[in-house]
Amino acid sequence: MGRTMIEKILSAHGAGDCRPGDEVWIGIDSRTARDFAGASVVANVEKNGGARPIADPSKTFFTFDCNVPANTIPYADNQQTIRNFARKHGLKVFDVDAGIGSHVVIENRIARPGSTTVGTDSHLNIMGAIGAFGQGMGDVDIAFSFVSGKVWFEVPHSVKIVLEGMPAAGAEAKDVALAMLGRFNHHELLGKSVEVNGPWLEGASLSDCITLASLATEMGAVTILLPPNPSVLGFFGMTEAEAVYADFDAVYEKEYRLSVEGLKPLVAAPPNPNNVHPADQFSDVRIDGAFIGSCTNGTLDDMRLAARLLKGRKVAPGVMLKVVPATRAVWRTMMDEGLLADIFEAGGIISNPGCGGCASGQIGMTGRGEIQVSTSNRNFTGKQGAGDTYLAGVGTAVASAVLGRIASVGELGGN
Repeated sequence: MGRTMIEKILSAHGAGDCRPGDEVWIGIDSRTARDFAGASVVANVEKNGGARPIADPSKTFFTFDCNVPANTIPYADNQQTIRNFARKHGLKVFDVDAGIGSHVVIENRIARPGSTTVGTDSHLNIMGAIGAFGQGMGDVDIAFSFVSGKVWFEVPHSVKIVLEGMPAAGAEAKDVALAMLGRFNHHELLGKSVEVNGPWLEGASLSDCITLASLATEMGAVTILLPPNPSVLGFFGMTEAEAVYADFDAVYEKEYRLSVEGLKPLVAAPPNPNNVHPADQFSDVRIDGAFIGSCTNGTLDDMRLAARLLKGRKVAPGVMLKVVPATRAVWRTMMDEGLLADIFEAGGIISNPGCGGCASGQIGMTGRGEIQVSTSNRNFTGKQGAGDTYLAGVGTAVASAVLGRIASVGELGGN
Protein backbone atom coordinates (compact mmCIF):
# COMPACT_ATOMS: atom_id res chain seq x y z
CA MET A 1 0.00 0.00 0.00
CA GLY A 2 1.40 3.37 -0.99
CA ARG A 3 2.17 6.24 1.33
CA THR A 4 1.09 9.84 1.53
CA MET A 5 3.59 12.69 1.73
CA ILE A 6 3.48 12.99 5.52
CA GLU A 7 3.92 9.23 5.94
CA LYS A 8 6.93 9.20 3.62
CA ILE A 9 8.59 12.21 5.29
CA LEU A 10 8.11 10.80 8.80
CA SER A 11 9.24 7.33 7.70
CA ALA A 12 12.41 8.79 6.25
CA HIS A 13 13.14 10.43 9.60
CA GLY A 14 12.99 7.33 11.75
CA ALA A 15 9.28 6.51 12.00
CA GLY A 16 9.63 3.26 10.05
CA ASP A 17 6.54 1.70 8.51
CA CYS A 18 4.24 4.24 10.13
CA ARG A 19 0.53 4.57 9.55
CA PRO A 20 -2.12 7.08 10.74
CA GLY A 21 -2.60 6.94 14.49
CA ASP A 22 0.88 5.57 15.21
CA GLU A 23 2.89 7.43 17.83
CA VAL A 24 6.42 7.66 16.49
CA TRP A 25 9.76 9.24 17.28
CA ILE A 26 11.20 11.28 14.45
CA GLY A 27 14.54 12.97 13.91
CA ILE A 28 14.35 16.73 13.43
CA ASP A 29 16.58 18.34 10.83
CA SER A 30 16.30 21.84 12.30
CA ARG A 31 15.11 22.93 15.72
CA THR A 32 14.14 26.56 16.31
CA ALA A 33 12.82 28.85 19.00
CA ARG A 34 11.76 32.45 18.56
CA ASP A 35 11.84 35.40 20.92
CA PHE A 36 8.30 34.46 21.96
CA ALA A 37 8.71 31.36 24.21
CA GLY A 38 12.42 31.11 23.41
CA ALA A 39 13.39 32.15 26.93
CA SER A 40 11.12 29.40 28.29
CA VAL A 41 12.92 26.90 26.06
CA VAL A 42 16.21 28.07 27.53
CA ALA A 43 14.83 27.71 31.07
CA ASN A 44 13.58 24.20 30.35
CA VAL A 45 16.88 23.10 28.82
CA GLU A 46 18.83 24.47 31.80
CA LYS A 47 16.42 23.01 34.36
CA ASN A 48 15.81 19.57 32.84
CA GLY A 49 18.64 19.01 30.41
CA GLY A 50 21.22 18.64 33.12
CA ALA A 51 24.71 18.36 31.74
CA ARG A 52 23.51 17.10 28.36
CA PRO A 53 24.87 19.17 25.47
CA ILE A 54 22.77 20.51 22.62
CA ALA A 55 22.22 17.58 20.25
CA ASP A 56 23.73 19.33 17.23
CA PRO A 57 24.40 23.07 17.45
CA SER A 58 24.56 23.33 13.66
CA LYS A 59 20.88 22.31 13.47
CA THR A 60 19.61 24.45 16.32
CA PHE A 61 18.60 28.09 15.86
CA PHE A 62 16.92 31.05 17.49
CA THR A 63 14.85 33.42 15.36
CA PHE A 64 13.63 36.77 16.67
CA ASP A 65 10.52 38.06 14.91
CA CYS A 66 7.70 38.97 17.31
CA ASN A 67 8.92 42.08 19.11
CA VAL A 68 11.84 43.38 17.10
CA PRO A 69 13.62 45.32 18.37
CA ALA A 70 12.14 44.70 21.81
CA ASN A 71 9.59 47.31 22.82
CA THR A 72 9.28 46.25 26.45
CA ILE A 73 11.87 45.53 29.12
CA PRO A 74 10.61 41.93 29.64
CA TYR A 75 11.03 41.22 25.92
CA ALA A 76 14.51 42.78 25.93
CA ASP A 77 15.43 40.64 28.93
CA ASN A 78 14.12 37.48 27.25
CA GLN A 79 16.02 38.18 24.06
CA GLN A 80 19.24 38.81 25.96
CA THR A 81 18.74 35.57 27.92
CA ILE A 82 18.52 33.75 24.60
CA ARG A 83 21.62 35.48 23.19
CA ASN A 84 23.64 34.53 26.27
CA PHE A 85 22.48 30.91 26.04
CA ALA A 86 23.28 30.80 22.32
CA ARG A 87 26.79 32.14 22.89
CA LYS A 88 27.41 29.56 25.59
CA HIS A 89 26.34 26.66 23.34
CA GLY A 90 27.51 27.96 19.97
CA LEU A 91 24.03 28.38 18.47
CA LYS A 92 23.11 30.69 15.62
CA VAL A 93 20.77 33.58 16.44
CA PHE A 94 18.89 35.27 13.62
CA ASP A 95 18.57 38.46 15.62
CA VAL A 96 16.04 41.32 15.62
CA ASP A 97 17.01 42.51 12.16
CA ALA A 98 16.53 39.16 10.38
CA GLY A 99 12.74 38.92 10.03
CA ILE A 100 10.09 36.25 10.41
CA GLY A 101 11.69 33.01 11.54
CA SER A 102 9.75 30.64 9.28
CA HIS A 103 10.70 32.75 6.24
CA VAL A 104 14.32 33.02 7.38
CA VAL A 105 14.53 29.24 7.64
CA ILE A 106 13.25 28.83 4.07
CA GLU A 107 15.23 31.78 2.69
CA ASN A 108 18.49 30.39 4.06
CA ARG A 109 17.56 26.90 2.81
CA ILE A 110 17.83 25.50 6.32
CA ALA A 111 14.53 23.75 5.66
CA ARG A 112 14.33 21.97 2.31
CA PRO A 113 11.71 19.82 0.59
CA GLY A 114 11.28 16.58 2.52
CA SER A 115 12.94 17.89 5.69
CA THR A 116 11.61 18.22 9.27
CA THR A 117 11.55 21.42 11.35
CA VAL A 118 9.99 22.23 14.72
CA GLY A 119 9.80 25.49 16.62
CA THR A 120 7.77 27.63 18.97
CA ASP A 121 5.85 29.36 16.16
CA SER A 122 2.28 28.08 15.71
CA HIS A 123 2.61 28.80 11.99
CA LEU A 124 5.76 26.74 11.51
CA ASN A 125 3.65 24.30 9.49
CA ILE A 126 4.24 26.88 6.76
CA MET A 127 7.05 24.46 5.76
CA GLY A 128 4.32 22.58 3.94
CA ALA A 129 4.79 25.24 1.26
CA ILE A 130 8.03 23.52 0.24
CA GLY A 131 6.78 19.98 0.76
CA ALA A 132 8.44 19.72 4.17
CA PHE A 133 7.19 18.84 7.65
CA GLY A 134 7.06 21.78 10.03
CA GLN A 135 5.33 22.00 13.34
CA GLY A 136 4.89 24.50 16.13
CA MET A 137 5.21 22.97 19.59
CA GLY A 138 5.29 24.00 23.22
CA ASP A 139 8.47 25.17 24.88
CA VAL A 140 8.95 21.86 26.74
CA ASP A 141 8.82 19.84 23.51
CA ILE A 142 11.19 22.24 21.77
CA ALA A 143 13.59 22.14 24.71
CA PHE A 144 13.59 18.33 24.44
CA SER A 145 14.32 18.57 20.71
CA PHE A 146 17.28 20.84 21.49
CA VAL A 147 18.98 18.20 23.62
CA SER A 148 17.81 15.05 21.83
CA GLY A 149 17.31 16.05 18.21
CA LYS A 150 13.99 14.20 18.27
CA VAL A 151 10.33 14.64 19.10
CA TRP A 152 7.45 12.20 19.25
CA PHE A 153 4.49 12.71 16.99
CA GLU A 154 1.20 11.03 16.20
CA VAL A 155 0.98 10.29 12.49
CA PRO A 156 -2.07 12.21 11.23
CA HIS A 157 -4.62 10.99 8.73
CA SER A 158 -4.11 12.43 5.26
CA VAL A 159 -6.74 13.99 3.04
CA LYS A 160 -6.38 15.23 -0.52
CA ILE A 161 -7.87 18.40 -1.99
CA VAL A 162 -7.88 18.94 -5.74
CA LEU A 163 -8.29 22.58 -6.76
CA GLU A 164 -10.13 22.61 -10.07
CA GLY A 165 -9.89 25.44 -12.60
CA MET A 166 -8.05 28.74 -12.49
CA PRO A 167 -8.86 31.94 -10.55
CA ALA A 168 -9.87 35.14 -12.33
CA ALA A 169 -7.34 37.89 -13.05
CA GLY A 170 -6.71 39.89 -9.90
CA ALA A 171 -7.25 36.95 -7.56
CA GLU A 172 -4.23 35.88 -5.53
CA ALA A 173 -3.00 32.92 -3.53
CA LYS A 174 -4.62 34.54 -0.50
CA ASP A 175 -7.98 34.34 -2.23
CA VAL A 176 -7.43 30.64 -2.93
CA ALA A 177 -6.54 30.13 0.73
CA LEU A 178 -9.61 32.08 1.85
CA ALA A 179 -11.77 30.01 -0.51
CA MET A 180 -10.46 26.89 1.24
CA LEU A 181 -11.12 28.44 4.64
CA GLY A 182 -14.65 29.34 3.64
CA ARG A 183 -15.30 25.83 2.32
CA PHE A 184 -13.70 23.76 5.06
CA ASN A 185 -14.16 26.13 8.00
CA HIS A 186 -11.89 25.50 10.99
CA HIS A 187 -13.01 21.98 11.85
CA GLU A 188 -13.44 19.80 8.75
CA LEU A 189 -9.68 19.45 8.29
CA LEU A 190 -8.96 19.39 12.03
CA GLY A 191 -5.89 17.30 12.82
CA LYS A 192 -5.36 16.26 9.19
CA SER A 193 -2.36 16.40 6.92
CA VAL A 194 -3.74 18.02 3.79
CA GLU A 195 -2.22 17.46 0.36
CA VAL A 196 -3.30 19.95 -2.30
CA ASN A 197 -3.07 19.44 -6.04
CA GLY A 198 -4.46 21.06 -9.16
CA PRO A 199 -3.49 23.18 -12.18
CA TRP A 200 -3.28 26.45 -10.24
CA LEU A 201 -0.78 24.94 -7.84
CA GLU A 202 1.39 23.55 -10.61
CA GLY A 203 2.12 27.11 -11.75
CA ALA A 204 2.20 28.74 -8.32
CA SER A 205 5.26 30.68 -7.17
CA LEU A 206 7.08 29.89 -3.93
CA SER A 207 5.40 32.99 -2.47
CA ASP A 208 1.98 31.65 -3.49
CA CYS A 209 2.77 28.34 -1.83
CA ILE A 210 3.85 30.11 1.37
CA THR A 211 0.61 32.09 1.47
CA LEU A 212 -1.53 28.99 0.99
CA ALA A 213 0.35 26.87 3.55
CA SER A 214 0.33 29.68 6.10
CA LEU A 215 -3.43 29.36 6.54
CA ALA A 216 -3.24 25.68 7.58
CA THR A 217 -3.36 26.60 11.25
CA GLU A 218 -6.53 28.63 10.75
CA MET A 219 -8.12 25.60 9.02
CA GLY A 220 -7.22 23.39 11.99
CA ALA A 221 -4.96 21.24 9.82
CA VAL A 222 -1.68 19.81 11.06
CA THR A 223 -0.20 20.94 7.78
CA ILE A 224 -1.01 21.77 4.19
CA LEU A 225 1.63 19.85 2.26
CA LEU A 226 2.18 21.04 -1.28
CA PRO A 227 3.99 18.74 -3.72
CA PRO A 228 7.07 20.75 -4.77
CA ASN A 229 6.45 22.30 -8.20
CA PRO A 230 9.12 23.63 -10.60
CA SER A 231 9.18 27.01 -8.85
CA VAL A 232 9.91 25.48 -5.45
CA LEU A 233 12.39 22.95 -6.81
CA GLY A 234 14.16 25.71 -8.73
CA PHE A 235 14.57 27.80 -5.57
CA PHE A 236 16.32 24.90 -3.85
CA GLY A 237 18.19 23.68 -6.93
CA MET A 238 16.59 20.27 -6.55
CA THR A 239 15.05 17.72 -8.87
CA GLU A 240 11.80 15.84 -8.43
CA ALA A 241 13.80 12.74 -7.59
CA GLU A 242 15.25 14.53 -4.55
CA ALA A 243 11.91 15.74 -3.17
CA VAL A 244 9.07 13.77 -1.57
CA TYR A 245 5.77 13.07 -3.31
CA ALA A 246 2.91 10.76 -2.45
CA ASP A 247 2.88 7.31 -4.00
CA PHE A 248 0.38 6.86 -6.83
CA ASP A 249 -1.53 4.34 -4.69
CA ALA A 250 -1.38 6.33 -1.47
CA VAL A 251 -4.45 5.91 0.72
CA TYR A 252 -6.29 9.03 1.88
CA GLU A 253 -8.98 9.23 4.50
CA LYS A 254 -11.00 11.45 2.20
CA GLU A 255 -10.66 13.29 -1.09
CA TYR A 256 -12.28 16.63 -1.95
CA ARG A 257 -12.63 18.71 -5.07
CA LEU A 258 -12.90 22.50 -4.80
CA SER A 259 -13.47 24.69 -7.84
CA VAL A 260 -11.46 27.91 -7.99
CA GLU A 261 -12.47 28.57 -11.58
CA GLY A 262 -13.10 32.29 -12.02
CA LEU A 263 -12.42 32.91 -8.33
CA LYS A 264 -12.57 36.63 -7.48
CA PRO A 265 -11.03 38.51 -4.54
CA LEU A 266 -12.40 37.49 -1.15
CA VAL A 267 -12.26 38.87 2.36
CA ALA A 268 -12.66 37.22 5.74
CA ALA A 269 -14.82 39.52 7.81
CA PRO A 270 -14.37 39.77 11.58
CA PRO A 271 -14.30 38.03 13.94
CA ASN A 272 -13.07 34.76 12.34
CA PRO A 273 -10.80 33.83 9.41
CA ASN A 274 -13.48 31.47 8.09
CA ASN A 275 -16.10 34.22 7.77
CA VAL A 276 -15.35 34.46 4.05
CA HIS A 277 -17.30 36.51 1.51
CA PRO A 278 -16.71 38.17 -1.89
CA ALA A 279 -14.83 41.43 -1.34
CA ASP A 280 -17.40 43.42 -3.30
CA GLN A 281 -20.03 42.66 -0.65
CA PHE A 282 -18.26 45.13 1.62
CA SER A 283 -17.72 48.01 -0.80
CA ASP A 284 -19.61 50.38 1.51
CA VAL A 285 -17.31 49.69 4.49
CA ARG A 286 -14.99 52.62 5.02
CA ILE A 287 -11.58 51.80 6.48
CA ASP A 288 -9.10 53.54 8.73
CA GLY A 289 -6.06 51.47 7.85
CA ALA A 290 -4.49 48.67 5.85
CA PHE A 291 -1.67 46.31 6.80
CA ILE A 292 0.51 44.44 4.30
CA GLY A 293 2.91 41.88 5.74
CA SER A 294 3.05 38.84 8.08
CA CYS A 295 4.17 35.30 7.31
CA THR A 296 1.16 35.08 4.98
CA ASN A 297 1.84 38.05 2.69
CA GLY A 298 5.23 39.54 3.52
CA THR A 299 7.29 38.06 0.69
CA LEU A 300 9.20 39.98 -1.96
CA ASP A 301 6.50 39.10 -4.50
CA ASP A 302 3.90 40.60 -2.19
CA MET A 303 5.98 43.76 -1.80
CA ARG A 304 6.51 44.03 -5.55
CA LEU A 305 2.77 43.74 -6.13
CA ALA A 306 2.01 46.36 -3.50
CA ALA A 307 4.58 48.79 -4.91
CA ARG A 308 3.40 48.27 -8.49
CA LEU A 309 -0.19 49.00 -7.55
CA LEU A 310 0.75 52.00 -5.41
CA LYS A 311 3.10 53.62 -7.92
CA GLY A 312 1.61 56.93 -9.01
CA ARG A 313 -1.28 56.65 -6.57
CA LYS A 314 -1.92 58.03 -3.09
CA VAL A 315 -3.31 56.46 0.03
CA ALA A 316 -6.70 58.02 0.82
CA PRO A 317 -6.72 60.87 3.35
CA GLY A 318 -7.23 59.58 6.87
CA VAL A 319 -6.10 56.05 6.00
CA MET A 320 -2.88 54.51 7.39
CA LEU A 321 -1.10 52.02 5.15
CA LYS A 322 1.41 49.97 7.13
CA VAL A 323 3.89 47.76 5.24
CA VAL A 324 6.14 45.20 6.95
CA PRO A 325 8.51 43.07 4.81
CA ALA A 326 8.98 39.51 6.01
CA THR A 327 12.77 39.50 6.11
CA ARG A 328 15.84 41.71 5.92
CA ALA A 329 16.66 40.25 2.51
CA VAL A 330 13.21 41.28 1.25
CA TRP A 331 13.72 44.77 2.70
CA ARG A 332 17.14 45.07 1.02
CA THR A 333 15.75 44.07 -2.37
CA MET A 334 12.90 46.55 -1.94
CA MET A 335 15.52 49.24 -1.49
CA ASP A 336 17.55 48.07 -4.49
CA GLU A 337 14.51 47.89 -6.77
CA GLY A 338 13.02 51.21 -5.68
CA LEU A 339 9.95 49.62 -4.13
CA LEU A 340 10.44 51.52 -0.89
CA ALA A 341 10.23 54.81 -2.76
CA ASP A 342 7.03 53.84 -4.54
CA ILE A 343 5.36 52.86 -1.27
CA PHE A 344 6.72 55.93 0.54
CA GLU A 345 5.58 58.37 -2.15
CA ALA A 346 2.11 56.83 -2.03
CA GLY A 347 1.91 57.60 1.68
CA GLY A 348 2.75 54.17 3.10
CA ILE A 349 4.53 53.60 6.39
CA ILE A 350 7.32 51.02 6.05
CA SER A 351 8.62 49.16 9.08
CA ASN A 352 11.62 46.96 9.76
CA PRO A 353 11.12 43.25 8.95
CA GLY A 354 9.22 41.04 11.36
CA CYS A 355 5.78 39.79 12.26
CA GLY A 356 4.36 43.30 12.53
CA GLY A 357 0.60 43.31 13.01
CA CYS A 358 0.45 39.74 14.27
CA ALA A 359 2.46 40.62 17.36
CA SER A 360 0.80 42.79 19.96
CA GLY A 361 2.59 46.05 20.45
CA GLN A 362 4.12 46.11 16.97
CA ILE A 363 3.11 48.12 13.91
CA GLY A 364 -0.38 47.27 12.67
CA MET A 365 -2.46 47.42 15.85
CA THR A 366 -5.95 48.94 15.66
CA GLY A 367 -7.80 51.10 18.14
CA ARG A 368 -11.33 50.50 19.34
CA GLY A 369 -13.81 51.20 16.52
CA GLU A 370 -11.08 51.28 13.89
CA ILE A 371 -11.50 49.19 10.72
CA GLN A 372 -8.48 47.69 8.99
CA VAL A 373 -7.91 45.50 5.94
CA SER A 374 -5.03 43.14 6.67
CA THR A 375 -3.07 40.56 4.71
CA SER A 376 -2.37 38.68 7.92
CA ASN A 377 -3.88 35.32 8.83
CA ARG A 378 -5.99 36.03 11.90
CA ASN A 379 -8.76 38.51 12.63
CA PHE A 380 -9.88 37.34 16.04
CA THR A 381 -10.96 40.18 18.28
CA GLY A 382 -7.84 41.59 19.90
CA LYS A 383 -5.35 39.80 17.65
CA GLN A 384 -4.53 42.91 15.67
CA GLY A 385 -5.89 45.37 18.17
CA ALA A 386 -9.28 46.39 19.51
CA GLY A 387 -10.75 47.27 16.11
CA ASP A 388 -12.27 45.16 13.33
CA THR A 389 -9.93 43.37 10.92
CA TYR A 390 -10.88 42.13 7.45
CA LEU A 391 -8.40 39.61 6.01
CA ALA A 392 -7.59 39.96 2.31
CA GLY A 393 -4.91 39.68 -0.34
CA VAL A 394 -2.38 42.37 -1.19
CA GLY A 395 -4.37 43.75 -4.13
CA THR A 396 -7.48 44.20 -2.01
CA ALA A 397 -5.44 45.81 0.77
CA VAL A 398 -3.87 48.31 -1.64
CA ALA A 399 -7.13 49.09 -3.44
CA SER A 400 -8.85 49.61 -0.10
CA ALA A 401 -6.09 51.90 1.15
CA VAL A 402 -6.24 54.02 -2.01
CA LEU A 403 -10.03 54.23 -2.21
CA GLY A 404 -10.62 54.49 1.54
CA ARG A 405 -13.10 51.63 1.60
CA ILE A 406 -12.99 47.90 1.05
CA ALA A 407 -12.32 47.50 -2.66
CA SER A 408 -11.05 44.92 -5.12
CA VAL A 409 -7.93 45.52 -7.14
CA GLY A 410 -10.00 45.73 -10.33
CA GLU A 411 -11.55 48.97 -9.05
CA LEU A 412 -8.17 50.69 -9.27
CA GLY A 413 -8.14 50.47 -13.04
CA GLY A 414 -4.96 50.95 -15.07
CA ASN A 415 -2.12 48.66 -14.01
